[in-house]
Amino acid sequence: MRAAYFLGNQTFEVREQEAPRAGKGEVVIQNKFCGVCGTDVHIYHGEPGSADVTPPVVLGHEYSGVVTEVGEGVTSLRPGDHVTVDPNIYCGKCEYCRTGKKQLCEHMEAIGVTRNGGFAEYSVVPESQAFRLSPELPLEFGAMAEPVACCLHGIDRAEIREGDTVCIVGGGAIGLIMVQLAKLAGAAKILLSEPNEKRRQVGLSLGADLAVDPTAGDSVQAHAETADVVIECVGNLPAVESAFAFAKKGANVVLFSVPKVDARYELPLFDVYKKELTIKGSFVNPDTHSRAVALLNAGKLDFSQIITHRFPLTQMAEAIAMQMSDQSIKVVVTPGE
Repeated sequence: MRAAYFLGNQTFEVREQEAPRAGKGEVVIQNKFCGVCGTDVHIYHGEPGSADVTPPVVLGHEYSGVVTEVGEGVTSLRPGDHVTVDPNIYCGKCEYCRTGKKQLCEHMEAIGVTRNGGFAEYSVVPESQAFRLSPELPLEFGAMAEPVACCLHGIDRAEIREGDTVCIVGGGAIGLIMVQLAKLAGAAKILLSEPNEKRRQVGLSLGADLAVDPTAGDSVQAHAETADVVIECVGNLPAVESAFAFAKKGANVVLFSVPKVDARYELPLFDVYKKELTIKGSFVNPDTHSRAVALLNAGKLDFSQIITHRFPLTQMAEAIAMQMSDQSIKVVVTPGE
């Protein structure tokens, strides 16, 4: 089989090797589609992922495929099943795991980060990490279960109430998932703030009621202090600044994006005080993967306009570059091509 190993220093190497075999409690997956995540982009540039990365390693943690082999003791899956992977594996022993905050696990491992993942023709994962997909669901959509699961945790943190006005800052893949989830959560009005015209149009087609260009004139000021909930999905300082501007009194502000490690923002302390803002972070996907799969299997989420580009394993650098480009929304890798 072929596997694209990340060697560090913005370098991938496609290697030919034996396909993995299923050990006790494991399943082998023929990987069909694997999304390029913002975390992959950070790792590519030498920044941390959800856990420490030690090259060489096969990245790719947003993926789907078909089970080809099951190991001893596996009872929930069989060859031929369509599956998606929850990459995060928690120790179950540290303080955070034992107090209901396993996403903060001190010893977390992650498939496609610390263990070989989806940028290969085959992978082997613990049975517990593979979730069955409906055979009717396009496997390309199934690869989006992990980002949906992360977004669901962010939606939980946002505490949207039926009738709320919700502002999504950023119309990339994550922002467009958030638009759909906010609508499902009962938002009465959804405002999308995104400078890219194509992404604004996609956002409107997926459920946003209004889409504005934050770089045009006084568009942010025109909608200042209108949102009960603001979810920031970009990770740069202008986006964070606008998130606080959109927030009305008593709003919840969720800083969902993955920023650069050294990113700093001068917090508007008087606004936090006067507007009684609640500011929250959101990290990975604790116990939300099965909910993400249920939504996907039920056809509640649409990725037909979100997935815009596809690359083979031999073009990993190009896939990363395209994911960073404003030409794309979501890039996927097709390991079998």
